[in-house]
Amino acid sequence: MKKMRRILVIGAAGQIGSELVPFLRNKYGNDNVIATGRKTPLPDAIKKFGPVIYLDALEKNTLSKVFYEYEIDTIFHMASILSATGEKMPQTAWDINMNGLINVLEASRKYSIKNVIWPSSIAAFGPTTPRDNTPNTTVLEPTTMYGITKVAGELLAEYYYKKYGLDVRSMRLPGIISSETLPGGGTTDYAVEIFYEAIKNKKYTCFLKEDTVLPMMYMPDCLKCMIDILEADDSKLKRRVYNLTGTSFSAGEIAAEIKKHIPEFTIEYKPDFRQAIADSWPKTIDDSFAREEWGWNPEYDLKAMTKSMIAILSKRL
Repeated sequence: MKKMRRILVIGAAGQIGSELVPFLRNKYGNDNVIATGRKTPLPDAIKKFGPVIYLDALEKNTLSKVFYEYEIDTIFHMASILSATGEKMPQTAWDINMNGLINVLEASRKYSIKNVIWPSSIAAFGPTTPRDNTPNTTVLEPTTMYGITKVAGELLAEYYYKKYGLDVRSMRLPGIISSETLPGGGTTDYAVEIFYEAIKNKKYTCFLKEDTVLPMMYMPDCLKCMIDILEADDSKLKRRVYNLTGTSFSAGEIAAEIKKHIPEFTIEYKPDFRQAIADSWPKTIDDSFAREEWGWNPEYDLKAMTKSMIAILSKRL
């Protein structure tokens, strides 16, 4: 009988973490998925149905103690300061994103952790990267502190795998759209905010230009990819970091799709500092390696995602 995983989710209160924990518990069992938080309170859905502990990834000794006491063999390291917030406090972004990651990698190496899943981002790319059908191996010259930490993190993932045999797996996530959690300070936040405002107020002021195209992914696909890459056969993986995408669209295109469901919806465009960040990122992503090596196959396009978001949020709001 295959031994059930013992999973630690670091950053369980974040946009992805707060939905990832219940998703993992559904598959691996409530008691086998330990959720951790630092400052942000964890949702009741996490606290009621499984173990929850306080954990700061910057505290190396605490990390090691938790790994040992809970017999952890799998880690999802989700704690991170995102792009827009990171530009407001770059030193803090470096501290949490980089020092937190290397602490997790070091503790994982010492305790022979089986798998470490750590998400990178399309923020690792920059203005010198090809913006159309961006390849997996390409120029990485980001213009944000968030992006810089992601590039450094990708290099660390490769280093710990080659030098110590630590099985670190990473995916460059696009913008994530969720019907359950609010955005957390990223440049793609508009693609979540627009649904709330369309339903509540029938109007939205977008901080990006109408024709700004970015890669996106609906949360159900994001959660699916986390388990897909975790359970992938290591012998088939030829790299530690994979491009990943769901669908690409412009701010104007998502607005037009929403208007099909809410005809009275209006939008205006007032670009702010996040426009420069968006302009440095890809429009479309080549994720063929993920499809070939571990069977990545997203289910949602813009039309299906919009229909689902509006149906779920309309009931709640």
